[in-house]
Amino acid sequence: MDADDGPGAVPAPVAVLAAAAAITYATFLLEGLLGPDLDVFNGYVSELSAADQPYRAVFGGGDLLTGVLAIIVAAGALRALRRRPLATAGWTLLGLFGVCAVGDASFPLDCAPSRATWCALRERSAHVSFSHEFHAVTSSGVVICGVAALLLLSLAARRYGWWPALARWGLPLALAEAVLAAAMMAAMFTGQWLGAVQRTQVGALCLGLLLIAWALRADRRGAPHAAGPAAMARDKARA
Repeated sequence: MDADDGPGAVPAPVAVLAAAAAITYATFLLEGLLGPDLDVFNGYVSELSAADQPYRAVFGGGDLLTGVLAIIVAAGALRALRRRPLATAGWTLLGLFGVCAVGDASFPLDCAPSRATWCALRERSAHVSFSHEFHAVTSSGVVICGVAALLLLSLAARRYGWWPALARWGLPLALAEAVLAAAMMAAMFTGQWLGAVQRTQVGALCLGLLLIAWALRADRRGAPHAAGPAAMARDKARA
C-alpha cells in the first residue's frame, strides 16, 4: 500500500451531492405511497417512469437528478483528487453511470408491460418506440457502470491506502451488486421475481452512492490529506 499524502479532499458540497444522488435514486420507494398499481414482484422499476404512467415525472425526475448529481460528483473528484489509475477509472465510470441514468430518464418505456397485456404484446412483437427499446441499453449501462465504479474505487482504496470506508465495505458491496445483476438475468430468463430482484439491485446501488459520500466526507474531516504540488509531481513521474 502506498498512501503517500492521501487522495486529497473534495469541496464539501461534492460529498453532500453524492449522498443526495443516493436519495434521489431511491424514488422507487415512493411507489407504495403513490400507489401506481404496478406489480412490485414482477414489474420493472423502469415501468414507474413509463410514458403512460401518472407519476412518471416523480420517478423519471429522480433518475434524471441522480444522473446529473453523479456527473457533478465524478467531475469534482477528478478535478480535486489525486490522479491514480484505479481511482481515475473509478470516478470516470461513476460519471458514465450518471450519463446512463440521464439516458434512462430521457428514453422512458412507452408503457408498463407487467400492468397492461397490450403493452407486453407490443413489446414482444417489437411494435414499440426507439425510446422503449433503447431504455434497455441505458438501464444495462447504469448497472454495469455503477458496479464497475464502486469496484474500482474500492480497489483503489485498498491499493493506495485511501478511503477506509470504501476499502472495508466497497468490495463486498460491489460483489453483492454483481451477484444481484446475475440474479436479474436469471429472473428475466424465468420470468419470475423480476421486480423484487431489480428493486434490491437498485437499493444496493443507492448504498454504493452513500458509501462513496461517506468516504469523501471522512476524508474531508480527517484531512491534512490534500494533495500538494509535490504529490501531484510524484504522480506524474509515476505515470
